[in-house]
Amino acid sequence: MGFKYKLVEKSSNPGDKQAPKKWYATPQSSTAMSGKAMTRAAAKNTTLAPIELEAALDLLADFIPQQLLQGHTVTIPGLGYFRLSFKSKGADTVKAFNPQEMIYDVRPVFVPDSTFRNRVKQGVEFEDGGVKAGDVNYATRMDYYAANGEEPGGGEEPGGGMG
Repeated sequence: MGFKYKLVEKSSNPGDKQAPKKWYATPQSSTAMSGKAMTRAAAKNTTLAPIELEAALDLLADFIPQQLLQGHTVTIPGLGYFRLSFKSKGADTVKAFNPQEMIYDVRPVFVPDSTFRNRVKQGVEFEDGGVKAGDVNYATRMDYYAANGEEPGGGEEPGGGMG
């Protein structure tokens, strides 16, 4: 089973209303596993109890924000690291800069480890998740073709393909 995508028609230049529209793939993520289901699946065939993994993840969820707020980058071996990021408005002078008013959009950022990222990229296969044309969602590209009297053609076969 592959990672589903849906084709959506969007402007090739959102700032230009006259720009031609193109079809873009958008990810179709499945419903997330619950925390308990994820820890059970991750701990399967190990000596680690799911409750221990859940407790460790809860500790990390408490630890990471504390470290980020102290200005630290938090590395999770084998996965990547978290850092804090924000945007800032400009000031005409150093004295005019007020951090409470000019720094905004504070957020944690996760940067995946290159080995982790490559493992995901090497294993990904894409699967047809349909087409969204206007307000209509078609389950597959073939359904879209049938509804619009079009013949499949050009590009890759609908559905599969390696990324």
